[in-house]
Amino acid sequence: MQNTAVLLLQMGGPDSLDAVRPFLLNLFTDREIIKIGPAWLQPFIARMIVRRRTPVVVEKYREIGGKSPIRELTQAQADALSAELGIPCHVGMRYWHPFTDDTVAQLRTSGIKRLVALSLYPHYSRATSGSSFNDLTRCLADLDTDFEVLRIPRFYDHPLYIQALAEKIEAGLAGFADRSAVQLLFSAHSLPQSFIDEGDPYLDHIQTTVRLVMEQFSDVSHHLAFQSRAGPVKWLEPSTDDKLKELAASGCQNVLMVPLSFVSDHIETLHEIDIEYAEEAHKLGISSFRRTESLNSSPTFIRCLAELVRDALNK
Repeated sequence: MQNTAVLLLQMGGPDSLDAVRPFLLNLFTDREIIKIGPAWLQPFIARMIVRRRTPVVVEKYREIGGKSPIRELTQAQADALSAELGIPCHVGMRYWHPFTDDTVAQLRTSGIKRLVALSLYPHYSRATSGSSFNDLTRCLADLDTDFEVLRIPRFYDHPLYIQALAEKIEAGLAGFADRSAVQLLFSAHSLPQSFIDEGDPYLDHIQTTVRLVMEQFSDVSHHLAFQSRAGPVKWLEPSTDDKLKELAASGCQNVLMVPLSFVSDHIETLHEIDIEYAEEAHKLGISSFRRTESLNSSPTFIRCLAELVRDALNK
């Protein structure tokens, strides 16, 4: 595998409070992730949205340490994967440093001839993996590179990914006195309903992951909901906060949140779930609200990524 490198594709996150505004602007001006009005008007609308949202989002990042940990966590995944495979592994982010184009530019000068681009979004959507691969294609064209590029766009049903999730759920359930009284709440990042209506496979991939994981937990009840809505469009339902209200109304006292579609900790797990949903759950009368650990550098998850890369190289 000489002259071969792996590029892990992720969304990225602000690495300081000052980076929050430009990060959000990069996000809201990308029509591949969300369309706001006509194309010519989106940059203007995005600036208005970001101007309004930035103070609130800055405070959320302040509450989790002043930045997103996603860069360090993704780099740790890359380092662990490199050790597993014995080849260099790099990180390319969509909306903040290290940007994919910067990483690709560095690789062009390092003698790399073959690039395995691995999306860290398990469930394919044009808004996530699709946007990241389109960005990579533009970067390669701009730099006029002659890389052989192998793309890994999804792994929602890979046995080791399912096993890694199951291990985290098993560890989370062990914290409850009676696991049969626990409601598992899978919470995936939401997506505009229009994407699904237009044929995006994301929802089907999410549902398949939940089904495969739950084959190992026949003694526990489970639910699926969607979090992290942003923008004035119709999103996938039910929302996670609505599902919490429903569970509380039914008398549920024990909830174990499973952050689905997130492979590392960032604001959606550390703030939206650990702070916002936790506070809401307790107000609703749910006495024990917990979250499974994120995959991060789980050895099983790293082995999953390694198998994906080896399979791509052996085709």
